[in-house]
Amino acid sequence: MSALKAVTDATFATEVLACEQPVVVDYWADWCVPCRQLTPILEELANQYQGQIAFVSVDTNENTAVASNQDIRTLPTLQIFVKGELVQAMVGSVTKMKLRKALESIV
Repeated sequence: MSALKAVTDATFATEVLACEQPVVVDYWADWCVPCRQLTPILEELANQYQGQIAFVSVDTNENTAVASNQDIRTLPTLQIFVKGELVQAMVGSVTKMKLRKALESIV
């Protein structure tokens, strides 16, 4: 079972914007090779920060409204939300070190 919770157009507001803890949102698509390379890193970090930071994923093929509303134009894209506010976005391939540094600044 994946450590990343799947979020949809219908559940984005509840699972991300209304979440009490910080949330990392992974926007991906099955045809995106860098997205597939990023997934194991996100799953590792999700387990490491369990209980402190929520990690969710949005399949942009299935959930076009969220991707459009968040102005997602490139995959992969990661967004970090704190108390419903977007505090950081990372576009393209991201190293584990860069992502960990961003997470440490919000925990």
